[in-house]
Amino acid sequence: MKHFRTYIFLFICLITVSTGSAQVDKQKELEEKRQAILSEIKQINSLLFKTKKEEKSVLSQVQDLNQRITASENLIRVTNQQANLLTRNINDNINKISALREELKVMKADYAAMIQKSYKSKNQQSRIMFLLSSQDFLQAYKRIQYMKQYAKFRKKQGEGIKAKTEELQKLNSDLITQKKTKQKLISENEVAKTKLTEERKDQHALVATLKKDEGKFTTQIRDKQKQADAIDRQIDALIKAAIEEANRIAREKALAAAKAKAIAEAKAKGTAVPDIIPEVEKKPAKTEEFALTAEDKALAASFASNKGKLPWPVEKGMVVKSFGTHQHPQFPNVTTNSSGVEIATADNADVRSIFEGQVLSIQLIKGANKVVIIQHGDYLSVYSNMATVSVKTGDKVSTKQKIGTVAKSPTEGKTVLKFYIYQNKTKINPADWIYRM
Repeated sequence: MKHFRTYIFLFICLITVSTGSAQVDKQKELEEKRQAILSEIKQINSLLFKTKKEEKSVLSQVQDLNQRITASENLIRVTNQQANLLTRNINDNINKISALREELKVMKADYAAMIQKSYKSKNQQSRIMFLLSSQDFLQAYKRIQYMKQYAKFRKKQGEGIKAKTEELQKLNSDLITQKKTKQKLISENEVAKTKLTEERKDQHALVATLKKDEGKFTTQIRDKQKQADAIDRQIDALIKAAIEEANRIAREKALAAAKAKAIAEAKAKGTAVPDIIPEVEKKPAKTEEFALTAEDKALAASFASNKGKLPWPVEKGMVVKSFGTHQHPQFPNVTTNSSGVEIATADNADVRSIFEGQVLSIQLIKGANKVVIIQHGDYLSVYSNMATVSVKTGDKVSTKQKIGTVAKSPTEGKTVLKFYIYQNKTKINPADWIYRM
C-alpha cells in the first residue's frame, strides 16, 4: 500500500512538472503582453490626449478614444487570462501540497519504524557483540558492510524527509505569493473596467453627436481622403520622375563607359575609332523600375533580408492609421484608404532613416509639409509631414540617421509622421517591414 501511494505521488509529480513548466512560460508571455499594453496606453495618453478636447474635432476625439478603448479591452482580456492561469496554478499547487503531505507522512512513518527497530536491535545486541558473534572473517566483513549501508540508508531517509519538508514549505510560500498576485490583478482589472465604462460613455456621447449630423461628418471624412489621395498622387509622380532621372543618369554613365572602352580598344589595336552605337545606347530606359548597378542590387538584397527587422522612423511612436483600405467604425458606408502608415509621436520628434541609402528627393507638398524620399536599391522609404529636413538630395545616409523632425498639426495639436515604403513604384505595407509595427 505504501509503495502504491509512492507511485501515485511520482505520477502526479511527472504530470505537474511538465504542465507547470508550460504554465510558467505562459504566465511570463502574458505578463510581457500586459506590460506592452500598459506601455501602449501610456503612449496613447501622452501622444493623443495631450491636447484639450475643445481643440480637437469630434472625429479626431472619437478616433483617439477608440484607440484607448481597444487598448483597455486588450488589457482587461490579458489580465483575465493571467488571473485564470493563476487560479489553475493555485489549484495545481494545492493538489501537489496534498500529495506531498501524504508522501511526507508515509516517509516519516517509515523512518520512525526504522529508528524503533534500530533501537530494539541495539538493546538486544551491541554492535561489537554482533561482529564478534560472526562465524568467520567473511561474515564479519559482510556484517560491517550491512551496518554501513543501514546507517547510510537512515541518513538518506532523513535527508529525504528534510528535502520534502523544504519542498512543501516552498510550495506553501509560492501559493501565498500566487494568491497575492491574483488578488492584485483582480484589483487592477476592476480599476481598468471602471475606466473602460467611463470611456464608453464618452464614446457613446461623441458617436451620438456624429450620428446627429452624419452628412456633415461623412463629407469631412471623404474630403480628408481626397486630400490624402492627392498627396499620394504627388508622391507617386515624384517617385516616377525620380526613377526616370536615376535611370537616365545610369544610362548616360553606361554609355560613356562603353564609348571609353571602345576608344581604348581601338587605340590599343592602332585602328581608327569606329563611329559606334553601343548596345546600351539602343536600349530605351525603363521607367517602371530602377536600373540597378551591382552595388544597388547588393543594397536592395540587404534591405530585403531585413524585412520585419527594420527600425521605426521615429524613436517612440504608435500607429494611428494603418496601411490599406478600412471601413469607418462609425459610418459603415464610408471607406478610407491609406498608402502608408500614420505614426503619432512626441512634439519635435526626430525622423530617422530606416536603412542606409541615398536621399533621392526632397519636396514641399501642400498638406504634407516637407517630404523626403530615400533610395535603398530598388526600395524607397518616404517620410511625409516633416517640419525640418537636415539632409539634402544626393546625401548618403546610414540606418537610424536623423534626417529631420516631424511637423505638428496646428488644428489637431498632434505630431504625426506619414510613412511609406515602395518597391520601385509599388506601395508595400510598412508593418510587414518595420519591427513590431
